[in-house]
Amino acid sequence: MQLTDQELIHAIRLGNEPAFEAVFRQHYAPLCQYARTFLHDWDDAEEAVQAVFLAIWEKRDSLEITVSLKSYLYRSVHNRCLNRIRHLSVQAEHREQAAYEVELFQSSEAPMQSIIADELSDRLQAAIQRLPEQCRLIFQMSRFEEMKYQEIADQLGLSIKTVENQIGKALRILRTELADYLPALWLLLWFE
Repeated sequence: MQLTDQELIHAIRLGNEPAFEAVFRQHYAPLCQYARTFLHDWDDAEEAVQAVFLAIWEKRDSLEITVSLKSYLYRSVHNRCLNRIRHLSVQAEHREQAAYEVELFQSSEAPMQSIIADELSDRLQAAIQRLPEQCRLIFQMSRFEEMKYQEIADQLGLSIKTVENQIGKALRILRTELADYLPALWLLLWFE
């Protein structure tokens, strides 16, 4: 015996899982097809239908349906799809606006960044040239030739501890001389 819409609604309101499952099985696939006409993506369509059924189950004790169950389900899916479309539209607008702002920022900041980078590079080279000779040599091998401390020690016939001490000394001197540029310099030299 098939239950009427009002009997099904009443059973669902009372928490009757088999009644809810019967409604779900009967309407799920056609509702997904309907949702897909709006959303054009199968996963989004399924998600919208599942959200409608989840909302019905979660609010079952206060469920009031005055039209046919089928009409209620289709209207609910329709509304859920329209909300999803609006949400996707807002997301797209935010992405476009963010991309525009990044592009605008980059185009306006690029000349300034170039000037600062050139000035920093000049100041850094001058500061490196003022380092004591052994300290300068070890620092350049480490930072510009990307040699490991052990490789530097082996090549110069020094202990690894001496190399570490000379790198530390170079960094302390450069930090002091280039204090105005320290944040940018740290990124440039990968200070440890």
